[in-house]
Amino acid sequence: MPDHQYVLTLSCPDRPGIVSAVSTFLAHNGQNILDAQQFDDMETGQFFMRVVFAAADLAVNLAALQTGFTAIAERFGMDWQMRDRASRRRVMLLVSKSDHCLADILYRWRTGELEMIPTAIVSNHPRETYSNVDFREVPFHFLPLNKETRGEQEAAIWQLVGQTKTDLVVLARYMQILSNEMSEKLSGRCINIHHSFLPGFKGARPYHQAHERGVKLIGATAHYVTSTLDEGPIIDQDVERISHRDRPDDLIRKGRDIERRVLARAIRYHLEDRVILNGRKTVVFMD
Repeated sequence: MPDHQYVLTLSCPDRPGIVSAVSTFLAHNGQNILDAQQFDDMETGQFFMRVVFAAADLAVNLAALQTGFTAIAERFGMDWQMRDRASRRRVMLLVSKSDHCLADILYRWRTGELEMIPTAIVSNHPRETYSNVDFREVPFHFLPLNKETRGEQEAAIWQLVGQTKTDLVVLARYMQILSNEMSEKLSGRCINIHHSFLPGFKGARPYHQAHERGVKLIGATAHYVTSTLDEGPIIDQDVERISHRDRPDDLIRKGRDIERRVLARAIRYHLEDRVILNGRKTVVFMD
């Protein structure tokens, strides 16, 4: 990736002149647009844009670009951010007994597919639960949980988020419900993988429920966490066709594969600034 390659994301009420103002500003500051995507939500009247750019003739630092763009953002009422793409986000992974998503994320991080800095692995189960998973240098924190200690455990997680300067929290099959307070604190920066193609079968043993109903598709959904359980803005989903020959164990095996790839895509989209919140939905500028 070339030096001084930046990404700008924005949303604002739609009106004429937005694209012109953005492109003119970048050109006047010696920047060359490498990729640009935009979306006009006709239902809400909101405009969304993602622009990747780099220095063409002038080497202007990020702080100067951010300061200069503020006047344009205020004029159009933009919710925006501009950052250096070389700056990797810091990610904390929360996990319970199932380790397939955790192992997959760590593998994709080690191979460079997920450009991030893992800050910690946090679990409500002890370290020996993951004896087959290579954590490398990522710190592991065992924070046991029961009804009496839920508040203390969440306080410890929140303290870790602050201490490690974590930007994104990923629930990698963390089978505990976050409190409304915790969900609010992590709004827009906590991703969960749900083992159903939402909306779907709720409660325990979803694949067994699906098998009992004779479903022909199973799926998984990655979404931002909100105080409303499993109803946060959806980032990515996928499905796989099954048949009457598949037993519950087959559904679980296939479901794990779907969960891995859906969660990995959602994390990558977030890390690459491809996701912009749009009320209860998201705009995802795919590559």
